[in-house]
Amino acid sequence: MNKAYNFNAGPCVLPKEAVESTINAIRNFDNTGIGLMEISHRTPGWERTMEETRQLWRDLLNIPNEYEVLFLGGGASTQFFTVPANLLKTKAAYLQTGVWAKKAVKEAKLFGKVDIVASSEDKTYTYIPKGYTIPTDADYFHITTNNTIYGTEIKYDMDCPIMLVADMSSDIMSRPVDIKKYGMIYGGAQKNVGPAGVTFVIVRKDILGNIGDRAYMNPLPTMVDYRTHAVEEAKNISMFNTPPVLPIFVMHETLKWVKDLGGVAEMNKINTKKSNMLYEEIDRNSLFRGTVENKEDRSIMNHCWVMAEGRENLQDAFMAYAKEHGMVGIKGHRSVGGFRASLYNACPIEAVEALVQCMQDFEKANK
Repeated sequence: MNKAYNFNAGPCVLPKEAVESTINAIRNFDNTGIGLMEISHRTPGWERTMEETRQLWRDLLNIPNEYEVLFLGGGASTQFFTVPANLLKTKAAYLQTGVWAKKAVKEAKLFGKVDIVASSEDKTYTYIPKGYTIPTDADYFHITTNNTIYGTEIKYDMDCPIMLVADMSSDIMSRPVDIKKYGMIYGGAQKNVGPAGVTFVIVRKDILGNIGDRAYMNPLPTMVDYRTHAVEEAKNISMFNTPPVLPIFVMHETLKWVKDLGGVAEMNKINTKKSNMLYEEIDRNSLFRGTVENKEDRSIMNHCWVMAEGRENLQDAFMAYAKEHGMVGIKGHRSVGGFRASLYNACPIEAVEALVQCMQDFEKANK
């Protein structure tokens, strides 16, 4: 059997170190004799793990003290309605760059007026819109920085005249981020920072203080109100109810791995090297073509391509060939077809080299 290389878009490949330490903790957490999935979240060992995980986020992304870091359940999809429930007073502005951005728009419309400032839906989300105007009378501007299905990414921290809110589910920790340019950043963990089951929320504390004046309804449902999860005095930060202990522990171990590698700046160098390697092969190989319209919009996380014109008949053959040679998870999303390789943080360069070799060998066999 060939070695398996994991290119799944999420849940994604995890660092081996994080997996091994989690297995040990499931058997015996913090030398308590009790497994990680059985412990009380009020034990000192778990409270320490929570605080260490928050500190890892602060250290790796240089998160200022005026921001709170929360770990919640429900995935990024829950944040699609939690954000407007807390922040939308009269109008919100959204950049629609993919399916998940469109779903966020749909949820926001339940709470007030939504201005879609630009959309790339006209070309199946194969580019990032440019030259749009952000309305200064909106309560916030929402962006999705990386689009997993279509392989596009906003790889910079934009200057925004109003509060900037970003869904960074699939590119968080892949590059340094200027946190101060954002009012709030959120995302599911299952791409770069852990398994599914925990959602990170980085939110400016002054926003929390103004929620009562801005919220769609006042009072908000308890679990929807961000303030519920940020009460320091009662040690309730992210622990108003029982937190998703296992995913948070894996996140803790994954972030330790990123820090040991040299942090997000070093991670970005590694990711860029992997990404360039695969895109160079997509562009060189006579059997394939990339799907993103502008190369500057190409994601360094999710790489999408299809068969070249006139070679579409080879699609099933390449998929079978790639599977036979250990490539796992390269089938494109069902809504767009083709192929997709997700090179998240823990995807080793060895896997990318194997995929490139696979593409080259298939080309030689089908010239």
